[in-house]
Amino acid sequence: MTSIHRIEDGVTGGLTPEEFKAAFRQHPSGIAVITADAGQGPAAMTASSVFSVSVEPPVLVFSISEMSSAAPTLLSAETLVIHMLTAENLDLAILASTSGVDRFADTTIWDRLPSGEPYYTAAHAWVRGRVVDQMQIGNSTVVAVHALESNIPDDAAQTQPLVYHNRTWHKLGESSKI
Repeated sequence: MTSIHRIEDGVTGGLTPEEFKAAFRQHPSGIAVITADAGQGPAAMTASSVFSVSVEPPVLVFSISEMSSAAPTLLSAETLVIHMLTAENLDLAILASTSGVDRFADTTIWDRLPSGEPYYTAAHAWVRGRVVDQMQIGNSTVVAVHALESNIPDDAAQTQPLVYHNRTWHKLGESSKI
């Protein structure tokens, strides 16, 4: 990790938290589950904030709230696995977003990559990456990840991606095309 940046507190004005959340409820997002193990056991969280930043080098980002129980592990891990979910993976999205449960209790649904990171075997596609930067903003941290390897099946174009919109899970498919 190269550095941690902080946006200074004390910025005033703007939308209230409720107004800001209401605005983003109208903005659909793809769903991913992020897993890591920084040496204290595996952790996972569901994220709708994953997006690509650069293809050369291949870099993606996501944000994590300090309120997330997975935050300490994910923010101290050197490498992570970002699982891109399809509608068939809704159970993983729900598991990784449920508070107070052991997201790795069922040892039949996860394994470790040869490099050591935990991953969910049913996830349709995943990217393993190295954390290259972090930037704290308010009560969240934006994490930049350099993609090192991936598992993208040949039928990826035929899937129905899992999307979150207005507090509800959705799937994209042929009928949603305009």
